[in-house]
Amino acid sequence: MSEASSTLADIPGLMRIENPGKEELTAHCMELTHAVYPHHQVYGQYCTIHEYVDCPPEQVYDYLRQGHHLEEWTCSLRNFAPADAPGLWVGYDRLEDDTRIYCKVVANPEAMTVDYHCSWDQGERLWMIYLMRVVPARLVLDKPGSVITWTNCRHPYYDDNPSPDLAPRPDRPWVGDFWDLFYAGHTVEMNNLKAILEHRHRNGLPVSVAPVRAVAQ
Repeated sequence: MSEASSTLADIPGLMRIENPGKEELTAHCMELTHAVYPHHQVYGQYCTIHEYVDCPPEQVYDYLRQGHHLEEWTCSLRNFAPADAPGLWVGYDRLEDDTRIYCKVVANPEAMTVDYHCSWDQGERLWMIYLMRVVPARLVLDKPGSVITWTNCRHPYYDDNPSPDLAPRPDRPWVGDFWDLFYAGHTVEMNNLKAILEHRHRNGLPVSVAPVRAVAQ
């Protein structure tokens, strides 16, 4: 037995083909596969959705990395304008009245990842992080276009507003109150994103557009 295998054997809870064996491993996987899942297992700590989009991955990535497009495909983020800090934008989340949302885009062109670092009410700590990745569909589905994945993690602040004094009014609901609707809401937004990208690509239109506020200036 190699030193690495010996080290792995000492770690409790590992299930590999060497231990407990193929039959027991398969049986365990069958036990983990259910027809019905409890709500907390599906929507508890993570929210992940994915979609195929008939639009070239390079154009999809370029669209997503430009944060002002959030005004087009999200249900409620509107009126973004540059904030004081470099790369930081501030707009309104019309999910609730008079609620500011701050957003910074962190993108990697080689991996085609686009992460939106956001927060309600303040722009000092951007803890609401939307993790998106564009995958060439040719690689994973053997057809042209893109696959988009989108994941949110349930940061503790979703359950406990760290700065309630910054809310526009004491009775304003908190973003975490909507967590159980994230899957449904994000599915609606992903469908919006797919519709916009496919419509423009299909009709030979520019996929990306200039920021409205930049044009107005």
